[in-house]
Amino acid sequence: PAPPAGYGYPQAPQPPQPPAGYGYPGQPAAPNPYAQQPGPYGGSPYSGYGYPGQPGAPSTAPTAPQAGGSGGGSREKKKQLTIIVAAVAAIALIVGGGVWYAASSGGGTKHSATDGKGGESAGSAKEKAPADPSSRVLFQHENPTVSDSISTPGSWLTDTVYAKTGVAEVAGYDLDKGIKLWTIKLPGPVCEASTHMTADGRTAILYQPAMPTEDRPTHGCSQIAALDLKAGKKLWTQTVKSGDSVETFDNITVGEDAVAVGSSSGGAAFGIADGKARWLPKPDGDCHDGGYAGGAKLVAVRECGTYDAPVLHIQTVDPKTGKVLSDYTMAEGIEDASVISTDPLVVAADAGGTAKGSAVSDFYAIDNATGKLRTHISVPGDIYAVDCDIFHAENCTNAVVGNDRLYVSTEQHGGSADSDTNEIVAFDLATGKQTGQRADAGDDWEIYPLRMDGPNIIAYKSPPWDKGGQIVSIDGETFQETVLMQNPATREVRDIETSFSPDTAEFRYGQGRLFMGDDYVTKPSSYGKDYLVVAFGTDG
Repeated sequence: PAPPAGYGYPQAPQPPQPPAGYGYPGQPAAPNPYAQQPGPYGGSPYSGYGYPGQPGAPSTAPTAPQAGGSGGGSREKKKQLTIIVAAVAAIALIVGGGVWYAASSGGGTKHSATDGKGGESAGSAKEKAPADPSSRVLFQHENPTVSDSISTPGSWLTDTVYAKTGVAEVAGYDLDKGIKLWTIKLPGPVCEASTHMTADGRTAILYQPAMPTEDRPTHGCSQIAALDLKAGKKLWTQTVKSGDSVETFDNITVGEDAVAVGSSSGGAAFGIADGKARWLPKPDGDCHDGGYAGGAKLVAVRECGTYDAPVLHIQTVDPKTGKVLSDYTMAEGIEDASVISTDPLVVAADAGGTAKGSAVSDFYAIDNATGKLRTHISVPGDIYAVDCDIFHAENCTNAVVGNDRLYVSTEQHGGSADSDTNEIVAFDLATGKQTGQRADAGDDWEIYPLRMDGPNIIAYKSPPWDKGGQIVSIDGETFQETVLMQNPATREVRDIETSFSPDTAEFRYGQGRLFMGDDYVTKPSSYGKDYLVVAFGTDG
């Protein structure tokens, strides 16, 4: 992965940002997040390990990693990707001489949404500042040797194990030593992985039935499996038939006790404990469940209408039956939407292609019970750094939800002297207005929210060229930062750390340990070593 933007020697200040009043037509101007403002907070928090999703492998498994974040993109970009995907599939079909059924929408992964991002549960903060926040490298694992790029999305942190997808496997590592405690072997690479876990450590993945070959670069992401991360075993594997073919899917999530998958062919769900089907794709006029967001609730992003003029519905569904509990219809012109949090329900979208710089122009807070819009927040994309994947219902970065607030990173902008910096700012979901809370990264630092910890925000600070990164806890009321971890500033360690970016890698922090995992393994290069995972820990 590329180093975070901001890594390197100090650079000249960026040009002035456009006025903060730029936004979606007809909506109130977004306040300037760079101006210091006082403000209180309120509401209920969310806790749990995890970090929103990052870019990864489409269901059609590209042969080269995507550079940087996959981004939200436009419907036109989606069409272009679909054409490319179709061409690759056609070539594979011709060369291989076989029959392969694939969803026409393609896919990509950006595991982002919500494990630790939503407002699922109230409680006090669990992460405590150590007496000495200085960390050391606990372990690091180089990429396995491969002849071509292989997707490796998925990492989870429990109280006993760090689990990470490797090449056609999921392995559990000792938290401090990094030795493998268990390995779940798979016949093909993992395409997608839920960022959510149940309370007893169960999650789900989507994988291919065989390894890619030169003649057949993809076998389709058709295998749906539930994993027990505490026991280190696969609970079950399911597929969905469509006539004589097997369906492929673009995304997977765990919502309450259900594993749900979606694509342009429709959605399906299974009980996570027993693998029994709860519903399967079914023809329903011009509508299909393109994807689901999980966590405390299960939310479907349902697409109706035509491909060129879709109508999106955000539906909270019963995870046991698929019954629609509430429905909100997105405005005309919104072609893709991603769920930041399922409880409270917050959706991100590029309204009418107005986003500048990022893939998000607007946020929508929706009442789960009634389906009514609570608030609509316009966020100029050239000021805010939230990014979402067009192929996934819950893969967004740089935004978390807690305290009935939406916390987002700003884009980099000029700081003091020749430095660059950014902030995390807060929006009140009840009013749609900024609260005035602001956490400054500091000169030549960048700050990204990872997840909630009770009422507090856990954030990663990407360092300047001469320092190591930090994990900080931001008080949900005062917005004061407490350093939980300070990574080494030695060049060798810093070079490894800054090869992982919160935009394109998986960051998991808990109980004084930080794990950075890559979601792609590439063939060796002459530029140095690449790492699948690096772990840091404090002694306090």
